[in-house]
Amino acid sequence: MAIDFIKELTWRGMIHDIIPGTEEQLQKKSCVGYIGFDPTADSLHIGSLVQIMTLVHFQRAGHKPIVLIGGATGMVGDPSGKSEERNLLDHETLTHNVACVHKQLAAFLDFNGPCAAEIVNNYDWFQSFSFLDFIRDVGKHMTINYMMSKDSVKLRMDSGMSFTEFSYQLVQGYDFLHLKKHKNCVLQMGGSDQWGNIVTGTELIRRKTGEEAFALTTPLIKKADGSKFGKTESGNIWLSKEKTSSYQFYQYWLNASDEDASNYMRVFTLWNQADIEALELQHREAPHLRQLQKKLAFEITSMVHGEKETTAAMLASEILFGNATEEGLRALSEVDFLTLFDGVPQATLSHELLTSGLPIVEALAGVTSFLKSKNEARRELTSKAISVNKLKVSEEYFLTPKDLMNGKYILLGKGKKTNFLLVFR
Repeated sequence: MAIDFIKELTWRGMIHDIIPGTEEQLQKKSCVGYIGFDPTADSLHIGSLVQIMTLVHFQRAGHKPIVLIGGATGMVGDPSGKSEERNLLDHETLTHNVACVHKQLAAFLDFNGPCAAEIVNNYDWFQSFSFLDFIRDVGKHMTINYMMSKDSVKLRMDSGMSFTEFSYQLVQGYDFLHLKKHKNCVLQMGGSDQWGNIVTGTELIRRKTGEEAFALTTPLIKKADGSKFGKTESGNIWLSKEKTSSYQFYQYWLNASDEDASNYMRVFTLWNQADIEALELQHREAPHLRQLQKKLAFEITSMVHGEKETTAAMLASEILFGNATEEGLRALSEVDFLTLFDGVPQATLSHELLTSGLPIVEALAGVTSFLKSKNEARRELTSKAISVNKLKVSEEYFLTPKDLMNGKYILLGKGKKTNFLLVFR
């Protein structure tokens, strides 16, 4: 049974603004709605997940979602929520970015059946649209006063705004008009910072065609401690595992506060209200187990990267907290392995040292400086404090090619927390 879209978003806390009549329109019949994504990078980041999940719920409610990739608007630059003009991208870069974003979005939506999702690129209809045609067919329908009233414009008046960015709301507005005429699209959705641009589209449709169009925005996600959602010291959390490894992605959600985790379960998963509330109760009874964060991290990482990558990320997390196994280490991809042990002291050695076997004492304090002396190495080995790839070894152990992980790494350990990485070339 299809869900009620507006009711679903309401209990999840995912509605910020809505044009009156939107709910009634969606209840009448199956409708077409869209959200635009500007391809400013070759990957979306987790800030985009709010809009992706909005489209997922829209489709689950029996409506047809359209994903608009802004191949044209990406060349202009959206001033909404920006303090300065962003760099414009060349056509080659944009084409590459569009292809990457297209692939990411296709993993979330069903592109078959009666409510099949569709991906469009606004460059397709803007590439042959002349400037004179645009100002005649679009510009004349919107007054300067109307455009100046938008917060995205008013907030930039003191610092300055180019005509290019000033015109952005008209370009986005025309997207809505085009989709209304050619796809019977009646609803545009987006983040709350897009409200001005979106209602410009509804107004343009009204003035050009005399027909109604509708709009809905979601709140911007904020962390309970006031820090910016989706950001770490190293930068954005990307959906691409090449930009943010599966392990880093999993850890971001695992480290969420209790308050944030409750909110994220509602916004970023498909769990129903009763199951989320039951999980929250379990968490409150034993908060040290962090069941809420673990479920959250598993659900979102599985959705974005798949269960195989998520399982590897979970193993990496266990390794981080001292519960490592050799099997867990070998299951890590090279990217996740290097991410996990980033900053660990290391030595680069010749692969030839392994051919006849490298004595463990020599590996600890001969060809490396992991331990201060061979005497210390023997003492630690005697006390069973030394491990190779998390397996305890004795003084008689020799390192050989079979110890290599990802064909080039061996992890030496003293106790649970002191590690040293051997890299063989």
